[in-house]
Amino acid sequence: MKKLAILSSLILSAVAFAQGINFEETQFKNLLEKAKKENKLIFLDAYTTWCGPCKLMAKNIFPQKEVGDYFNANFVNAKIDMEKGEGIEIAKKYGVRSYPTYLFINGNGEEVHRSLGYTPEAKDFIVIAKDANDPNKRLSTLKQKFEKGDTSPELLKNLAGLTIYNDPQTAAKALEKYLPQVKTFTQEDVQLILMASQNTESPIYKIFKDRKADIIKVFPEANYNAFDKSVQVSALFKKSYNAETKTWNDQYFLTEAQKFMSKEEAEKTLQKAQMGRAARAKDFKTYEKLALEVYKDYQTLSSNELNEIAWNFFENVDSKSGLETAVKWAQESVKKEESYANTDTLANLYNKVGDKKNAKIWAQKSVNLGKAAGEDVAETETLLKSL
Repeated sequence: MKKLAILSSLILSAVAFAQGINFEETQFKNLLEKAKKENKLIFLDAYTTWCGPCKLMAKNIFPQKEVGDYFNANFVNAKIDMEKGEGIEIAKKYGVRSYPTYLFINGNGEEVHRSLGYTPEAKDFIVIAKDANDPNKRLSTLKQKFEKGDTSPELLKNLAGLTIYNDPQTAAKALEKYLPQVKTFTQEDVQLILMASQNTESPIYKIFKDRKADIIKVFPEANYNAFDKSVQVSALFKKSYNAETKTWNDQYFLTEAQKFMSKEEAEKTLQKAQMGRAARAKDFKTYEKLALEVYKDYQTLSSNELNEIAWNFFENVDSKSGLETAVKWAQESVKKEESYANTDTLANLYNKVGDKKNAKIWAQKSVNLGKAAGEDVAETETLLKSL
C-alpha cells in the first residue's frame, strides 16, 4: 500500500507539472529546427536569475493549466538566462534590455512579436500569445503597416507600446503621430509619454511640456514636476561629465541645476551622481567618502533608501568605520519598517563586522519574514546555518 501511495503521488506530481508550459532544454539552434519543422513560433522567456517579475511569472503564470494548454499546443517553448551561455548573444541579437522579455521567433530566427513584464492574469498572458500567432496583430506586421503609411490611432498606440523599451526610435515616431490625435489622455497614454520623454532632446519631451495641463488630469502635478526635474538633471549629468577624462564640471552643473532646485539639493544631487560613477569605476574609497557625507543625516531618509545604501556598503566597503555606519543605516531602516530585505541586510552587516550573536538573531527574523511573504530565503538560510 505504501508503494502504491508513493506511485500515486508521483503520478499526480507529474500530471500537475505537465499542466503548465513545457519548456524545452536544448540549444537555440535545435529550437529553430523544431520550430521550422513543426511550422510553429518559438516562445522564448528571456529572463535573469535576479529578476523579481521573472520569478513571479515562473511561480504564478507558467504553471497554470490554461496557459500550458495554449502554449504547448502552439509554440516551441524555451526559457534562457540572458546572462549565461548562449543567452548573452541572444540578448544582443534581439536587443533584450528589460526583464522578463517574451520573444516570439520564427524558424528562420526572425522576431515577429514581443512583450515584456509581469502579467498577473493568465488570460491576459494568453492574449499576448494569441496576438503573436495572429499575423495581423504581430509587431512585425504593425511595423510594416506603419511604414506603408497607416496612422490609425489603434495601430500607432499598439506599435508604441510594443517598441517603447527595445526600439525607442520607432516608438517615438509612432507617438509623434498618435498623441496629436488624442484630446483626452488616458493613464496608458501618459505612461507612454513618460517612457518616451527620458531626455530633453526627445520630441516627446516637448509634447510632455506643451501638454502639461492635459497630463496632470490623470497624473498628479507633484509627480509630473518630480519627473520633469529628473529628466532635466539627467541631461545636466551628460553635459557635466567628461567620459574620456572621467572628470566633472562641478561649477557648470551647480549653476545650471540651481535654475530649478535649491543650492543644497543641487550639491547633494551632484554628490550622489559622483557616488554612482565611483561605484561603477570600482573606486570604492571615493564612493565610501562621498556616501558618508551624503547620508550623514540619515534619520530623515526612507526605509528603502537606507536599506539600499546599507546593502551597497555591505557589498563594496571593508573599512571598519564605514561598515559600522552601515549597521546604523540598516538599524534605522528596520526601525522605520521591518521587511525581509532590510532584516537580511542587517544580519549580513552584523556578520561582516563580527557580531555573530546579532547576525543570528536578525537572520532568523529575516527568514521568518521572508517565508511569511513568500520570498526566496535560501541565501539567508545559508547565512543562518553558518552562524
